[in-house]
Amino acid sequence: MSNDNNPSFWDISQKISFRLLLWGGLSMLVGGILGRASEKGTHGRGMAAQFFGWGLIDALLALYGLFNLPRQRALPPAEQPTAQAQERRKLRRLLWINTVLDVFYVGGGLWFMQKQGRDNPEKRGHGLGVIIQGGFLFFFDLWHALKLS
Repeated sequence: MSNDNNPSFWDISQKISFRLLLWGGLSMLVGGILGRASEKGTHGRGMAAQFFGWGLIDALLALYGLFNLPRQRALPPAEQPTAQAQERRKLRRLLWINTVLDVFYVGGGLWFMQKQGRDNPEKRGHGLGVIIQGGFLFFFDLWHALKLS
């Protein structure tokens, strides 16, 4: 059982999933708008592709988490504390791993912008899109990992 002062792990997991779903949805929306407003070969078109792609993946991951919650909440009460503790450890580990990967995404985006995008505005836009998405996810993953510690 949970309350506002002491939420269950399932409540926390649901909040994290909803936040990721919101980011994914907003990223896809911005990507779609930017893609329609940008001409082929432009900086905006590259960013749009990255925003839409990353947003779609984030939204799918969030939906997977949300669809698993009813099954987890339906466990017998005696199994709840152990299951919640195990899932908390797994999610915390995943968030820390993702935080490290996010640094590489940002670095890869910087490299791509400088090397591949030097003479190509669309590739520069792809790199910038990766930097923005990876940068957001770095803070998202780090913040949630710290909150779960």
